Amino acid sequence: MPLRRLDYRSLEALLARELVREEHGPTAALIRDLAGVRRRGVFTRAEFRRMCRWKSPRARLLWEKNSPARITAVSRAVLATRDERRRMELLTSLTGVGVPMGSAILTLIDPRRYGVLDIRAWQLLFAIRSVQSNRRGQGFTIAQWLDYLAALRSHARRLGVSARTVEYTLFECHRKFQQGTLYVSPERARRRRRPRGGGRARERP
Repeated sequence: MPLRRLDYRSLEALLARELVREEHGPTAALIRDLAGVRRRGVFTRAEFRRMCRWKSPRARLLWEKNSPARITAVSRAVLATRDERRRMELLTSLTGVGVPMGSAILTLIDPRRYGVLDIRAWQLLFAIRSVQSNRRGQGFTIAQWLDYLAALRSHARRLGVSARTVEYTLFECHRKFQQGTLYVSPERARRRRRPRGGGRARERP
């Protein structure tokens, strides 16, 4: 786990001390530019490309494959439904859009109600035992996103802030407390757990 020992026993305690209320400047500008998307009920291909570039520019060859017509159809359906699972299912039907990217799109469109699901936020939650699975914070499922979203919204309501503020605090705290490599391949993780005697390592409870 690439984090220093944390003094916080709960997410509530961490947020009480570490809450980051000011949005990152370029991100705030992008959110302002996208402010009309929900009112229109659709986002354009140009807006889709900006959101994808913000989250994962290295995946450009994948998300660039989506046609304007496909993006229009999916975005209309996403913004028309009130079912969160369905929203994510629709977004992840687009080429190059996984659960983290889908969460980023929703966050940029509606930061009051959404936050980005990514490796940093999840690893920090795992470190303080707010989540119990997916220690590395990779290969997220829609079910994990729904649990994460519920936690963000619960703490956001309690603090009177946006879900994005809670998520961004987690992101910044992970950067603050990180040590070592952020991404560890599954094979490398298995080698780390393997005992020197050659037997099977026991998983931590």
